[in-house]
Amino acid sequence: MRSAKLKLVVAAIAGAAAIWGCASTGGGGGGGGMAAKSAGGIPLGAAGRHAVQPLPDKPRFGKPVSEADLAAWNIDIRTPDGLGLPAGRGSVAEGKKIYEAKCIACHGAEAKGGSVYGTMVGGIGSFKGSPRVLTPGSMYPYAPILFDYIRRSMPMDRPQTLTANEVYAVSAYLLNLNGLVPANAVMDAQSLAKVQMPNRDGFLIDDRPDSKAVRCMNDCK
Repeated sequence: MRSAKLKLVVAAIAGAAAIWGCASTGGGGGGGGMAAKSAGGIPLGAAGRHAVQPLPDKPRFGKPVSEADLAAWNIDIRTPDGLGLPAGRGSVAEGKKIYEAKCIACHGAEAKGGSVYGTMVGGIGSFKGSPRVLTPGSMYPYAPILFDYIRRSMPMDRPQTLTANEVYAVSAYLLNLNGLVPANAVMDAQSLAKVQMPNRDGFLIDDRPDSKAVRCMNDCK
Protein backbone atom coordinates (compact mmCIF):
# COMPACT_ATOMS: atom_id res chain seq x y z
CA MET A 1 0.00 0.00 0.00
CA ARG A 2 2.84 2.33 0.91
CA SER A 3 4.53 1.53 -2.42
CA ALA A 4 1.36 2.46 -4.34
CA LYS A 5 1.10 5.83 -2.56
CA LEU A 6 4.75 6.55 -3.36
CA LYS A 7 4.15 5.88 -7.04
CA LEU A 8 1.18 8.28 -7.06
CA VAL A 9 3.29 11.04 -5.47
CA VAL A 10 6.07 10.55 -8.05
CA ALA A 11 3.55 10.63 -10.92
CA ALA A 12 1.99 13.84 -9.58
CA ILE A 13 5.38 15.54 -9.32
CA ALA A 14 6.29 14.50 -12.89
CA GLY A 15 2.99 15.81 -14.25
CA ALA A 16 3.43 19.16 -12.50
CA ALA A 17 6.93 19.47 -13.90
CA ALA A 18 5.67 18.80 -17.44
CA ILE A 19 2.95 21.44 -17.13
CA TRP A 20 5.42 24.00 -15.79
CA GLY A 21 7.80 23.24 -18.64
CA CYS A 22 5.11 23.80 -21.28
CA ALA A 23 4.13 27.09 -19.70
CA SER A 24 7.72 28.31 -19.54
CA THR A 25 8.45 27.57 -23.23
CA GLY A 26 5.12 28.61 -24.71
CA GLY A 27 5.75 32.32 -24.29
CA GLY A 28 2.45 32.98 -22.54
CA GLY A 29 3.41 33.12 -18.84
CA GLY A 30 6.42 35.42 -18.81
CA GLY A 31 8.50 32.64 -17.34
CA GLY A 32 11.58 33.63 -19.36
CA GLY A 33 11.63 30.36 -21.34
CA MET A 34 13.07 29.99 -24.86
CA ALA A 35 9.79 30.55 -26.75
CA ALA A 36 9.89 29.77 -30.49
CA LYS A 37 8.96 32.74 -32.68
CA SER A 38 7.88 33.33 -36.25
CA ALA A 39 9.94 35.34 -38.73
CA GLY A 40 7.90 38.37 -37.70
CA GLY A 41 8.74 37.93 -34.03
CA ILE A 42 5.36 36.49 -32.97
CA PRO A 43 5.66 33.73 -30.32
CA LEU A 44 4.49 30.46 -31.83
CA GLY A 45 1.64 28.88 -29.93
CA ALA A 46 0.76 32.07 -28.04
CA ALA A 47 -2.97 32.77 -27.82
CA GLY A 48 -2.71 36.31 -26.45
CA ARG A 49 -2.61 39.61 -28.29
CA HIS A 50 0.41 40.56 -30.33
CA ALA A 51 1.45 43.52 -32.42
CA VAL A 52 0.04 43.69 -35.96
CA GLN A 53 2.84 43.37 -38.48
CA PRO A 54 2.95 46.26 -40.97
CA LEU A 55 2.51 45.49 -44.67
CA PRO A 56 5.06 46.68 -47.23
CA ASP A 57 4.38 50.03 -48.87
CA LYS A 58 3.75 48.38 -52.24
CA PRO A 59 3.49 44.86 -53.66
CA ARG A 60 6.76 43.19 -54.45
CA PHE A 61 6.27 41.56 -57.86
CA GLY A 62 9.92 41.06 -58.77
CA LYS A 63 12.14 43.40 -60.76
CA PRO A 64 11.96 45.15 -64.14
CA VAL A 65 12.97 43.04 -67.15
CA SER A 66 15.36 44.60 -69.64
CA GLU A 67 15.46 44.01 -73.37
CA ALA A 68 18.74 42.16 -72.86
CA ASP A 69 17.01 39.79 -70.44
CA LEU A 70 14.26 39.11 -72.99
CA ALA A 71 16.63 38.54 -75.89
CA ALA A 72 17.45 34.98 -74.86
CA TRP A 73 13.73 34.09 -74.79
CA ASN A 74 12.61 36.03 -77.85
CA ILE A 75 13.47 33.46 -80.51
CA ASP A 76 10.26 33.59 -82.55
CA ILE A 77 10.69 33.42 -86.31
CA ARG A 78 8.16 34.57 -88.87
CA THR A 79 8.47 31.55 -91.07
CA PRO A 80 7.03 32.80 -94.41
CA ASP A 81 9.82 35.37 -94.82
CA GLY A 82 12.31 34.42 -92.10
CA LEU A 83 11.93 37.58 -90.03
CA GLY A 84 13.69 36.96 -86.74
CA LEU A 85 16.30 34.55 -88.06
CA PRO A 86 19.59 35.24 -86.25
CA ALA A 87 22.94 36.12 -87.70
CA GLY A 88 25.10 33.18 -88.72
CA ARG A 89 25.68 30.76 -91.55
CA GLY A 90 26.33 27.09 -92.20
CA SER A 91 27.10 24.87 -95.17
CA VAL A 92 25.87 21.45 -96.20
CA ALA A 93 29.34 19.97 -95.56
CA GLU A 94 29.46 21.46 -92.06
CA GLY A 95 25.94 20.24 -91.38
CA LYS A 96 26.89 16.67 -92.29
CA LYS A 97 29.65 16.65 -89.67
CA ILE A 98 27.40 18.14 -86.98
CA TYR A 99 24.58 15.74 -87.84
CA GLU A 100 26.86 12.70 -87.54
CA ALA A 101 28.15 13.94 -84.18
CA LYS A 102 24.90 15.04 -82.54
CA CYS A 103 21.89 13.71 -84.49
CA ILE A 104 22.63 10.33 -85.99
CA ALA A 105 21.96 8.36 -82.79
CA CYS A 106 18.23 9.14 -82.97
CA HIS A 107 17.66 9.91 -86.66
CA GLY A 108 19.95 7.34 -88.32
CA ALA A 109 22.47 7.68 -91.11
CA GLU A 110 21.56 10.29 -93.73
CA ALA A 111 18.37 11.04 -91.77
CA LYS A 112 16.69 7.91 -93.08
CA GLY A 113 15.37 6.88 -89.67
CA GLY A 114 16.94 5.65 -86.47
CA SER A 115 16.22 4.26 -83.03
CA VAL A 116 13.90 7.10 -82.03
CA TYR A 117 12.62 8.90 -85.13
CA GLY A 118 11.52 7.92 -88.60
CA THR A 119 12.87 9.23 -91.86
CA MET A 120 13.36 12.93 -92.47
CA VAL A 121 14.04 12.40 -96.17
CA GLY A 122 11.69 11.94 -99.11
CA GLY A 123 7.93 11.81 -99.23
CA ILE A 124 7.69 14.84 -101.49
CA GLY A 125 4.32 14.76 -103.25
CA SER A 126 2.94 12.06 -100.95
CA PHE A 127 0.40 14.44 -99.39
CA LYS A 128 -1.80 13.98 -102.46
CA GLY A 129 -2.07 10.24 -101.94
CA SER A 130 -1.78 7.54 -99.32
CA PRO A 131 0.20 6.82 -97.30
CA ARG A 132 1.57 10.27 -96.61
CA VAL A 133 5.25 10.40 -95.65
CA LEU A 134 5.89 13.26 -93.23
CA THR A 135 9.33 14.80 -93.59
CA PRO A 136 10.61 18.38 -93.58
CA GLY A 137 10.83 18.18 -97.36
CA SER A 138 7.29 16.89 -97.88
CA MET A 139 5.41 18.77 -95.16
CA TYR A 140 6.93 22.14 -94.27
CA PRO A 141 5.59 25.05 -96.33
CA TYR A 142 8.54 27.31 -95.45
CA ALA A 143 12.20 26.44 -94.89
CA PRO A 144 12.67 28.66 -91.77
CA ILE A 145 10.34 26.25 -89.92
CA LEU A 146 13.17 23.72 -90.04
CA PHE A 147 15.59 26.14 -88.40
CA ASP A 148 13.03 27.11 -85.76
CA TYR A 149 12.25 23.51 -84.82
CA ILE A 150 15.89 22.39 -84.65
CA ARG A 151 16.93 25.37 -82.55
CA ARG A 152 14.09 24.93 -80.05
CA SER A 153 14.00 21.16 -79.70
CA MET A 154 17.19 19.43 -80.79
CA PRO A 155 19.14 17.48 -79.75
CA MET A 156 16.34 15.84 -77.79
CA ASP A 157 18.46 15.43 -74.64
CA ARG A 158 20.07 18.90 -74.90
CA PRO A 159 17.64 21.29 -76.60
CA GLN A 160 18.76 24.83 -77.40
CA THR A 161 22.43 23.96 -77.08
CA LEU A 162 23.26 24.29 -80.79
CA THR A 163 24.71 27.57 -81.98
CA ALA A 164 23.03 29.52 -84.77
CA ASN A 165 25.82 28.45 -87.14
CA GLU A 166 25.24 24.80 -86.26
CA VAL A 167 21.50 25.07 -86.79
CA TYR A 168 22.00 26.72 -90.18
CA ALA A 169 24.43 23.97 -91.14
CA VAL A 170 22.14 21.10 -90.08
CA SER A 171 19.25 22.79 -91.88
CA ALA A 172 21.34 23.02 -95.03
CA TYR A 173 22.30 19.34 -94.77
CA LEU A 174 18.69 18.18 -94.34
CA LEU A 175 17.47 20.36 -97.19
CA ASN A 176 20.21 18.91 -99.38
CA LEU A 177 19.23 15.33 -98.45
CA ASN A 178 15.73 16.20 -99.60
CA GLY A 179 17.04 17.49 -102.92
CA LEU A 180 16.01 21.08 -102.24
CA VAL A 181 19.43 22.77 -102.20
CA PRO A 182 22.72 21.80 -103.89
CA ALA A 183 25.66 20.21 -102.10
CA ASN A 184 27.58 23.49 -102.03
CA ALA A 185 24.71 25.48 -100.51
CA VAL A 186 25.29 27.80 -97.57
CA MET A 187 22.30 28.77 -95.43
CA ASP A 188 21.88 32.06 -93.61
CA ALA A 189 18.96 34.37 -92.79
CA GLN A 190 18.61 35.45 -96.42
CA SER A 191 19.24 32.23 -98.34
CA LEU A 192 17.16 30.01 -96.04
CA ALA A 193 14.06 32.18 -96.47
CA LYS A 194 14.42 31.94 -100.26
CA VAL A 195 14.29 28.13 -100.41
CA GLN A 196 11.11 27.09 -102.20
CA MET A 197 9.47 24.20 -100.35
CA PRO A 198 7.38 21.76 -102.41
CA ASN A 199 4.39 21.95 -100.05
CA ARG A 200 4.26 25.74 -99.78
CA ASP A 201 0.81 25.81 -101.40
CA GLY A 202 -0.51 22.79 -99.53
CA PHE A 203 -2.03 24.70 -96.61
CA LEU A 204 -5.26 26.68 -96.35
CA ILE A 205 -5.51 29.91 -94.41
CA ASP A 206 -8.08 29.63 -91.64
CA ASP A 207 -9.99 32.87 -92.13
CA ARG A 208 -13.01 32.05 -90.00
CA PRO A 209 -14.00 34.99 -87.76
CA ASP A 210 -13.43 33.02 -84.56
CA SER A 211 -9.89 32.04 -85.57
CA LYS A 212 -8.50 35.57 -85.32
CA ALA A 213 -8.24 37.70 -82.20
CA VAL A 214 -7.70 41.45 -82.37
CA ARG A 215 -5.74 42.93 -79.50
CA CYS A 216 -7.79 45.29 -77.39
CA MET A 217 -6.38 47.44 -74.60
CA ASN A 218 -9.20 49.97 -73.99
CA ASP A 219 -13.00 49.99 -74.23
CA CYS A 220 -13.04 46.33 -75.26
CA LYS A 221 -16.33 44.73 -76.26
